[in-house]
Amino acid sequence: MTTEKQTKDVCIFWDNSNIYVPAQDVARDKDGATVGRDLRINFDHLYDLARAGRKVVAGVCVGSQPPELQDLWKRLRDVGVDLELFERGEDSGKEQAVDQALQVHMLRAALDLDPGVAVLLTGDGAGAHEGKGFFADLKRMHSRGWKVEVLSWESACHEGLKKWAQENGIFVPLDAHYESVTYIKSLRQSKKIARRQTF
Repeated sequence: MTTEKQTKDVCIFWDNSNIYVPAQDVARDKDGATVGRDLRINFDHLYDLARAGRKVVAGVCVGSQPPELQDLWKRLRDVGVDLELFERGEDSGKEQAVDQALQVHMLRAALDLDPGVAVLLTGDGAGAHEGKGFFADLKRMHSRGWKVEVLSWESACHEGLKKWAQENGIFVPLDAHYESVTYIKSLRQSKKIARRQTF
């Protein structure tokens, strides 16, 4: 990509569950069947991979709020990422309204900011055929002049979202950066982040 395009401001939209949960499966495949529970995301490195040296004008992460993740949430706030945390449903144990909250931030950025680069960390493409979900809103941003980069685990990424990102923007498989964006408690530290393709 050209140097001129690399000067565009970046907005980061981060779906924590769609990054963390599949990472455990990737860890089991790469490092052994029992390692998943000891896997941790290096959020500084993942943030650096997403922004890729560019100015971040808005960053938001959505997720649920188990007490054991309080250190993580503090670290994200420290690097300038806004957080929206939701309690899990009392009966279902599932996240409530997380996807919709992130979509609201995407649509606000599309309406309120000059087009820049939208960096989406997720894997979820559900609802695209009905005009709903991350995938549909990413298309809306693209139609308004935004450049699009999707960071996702290969095994967890919606096939339609991945293909569309490859054809209309940039798809970054997190698998290629696995040893940089993760570490294993008491066993392996994260490696240095490698350069990646950007706008």
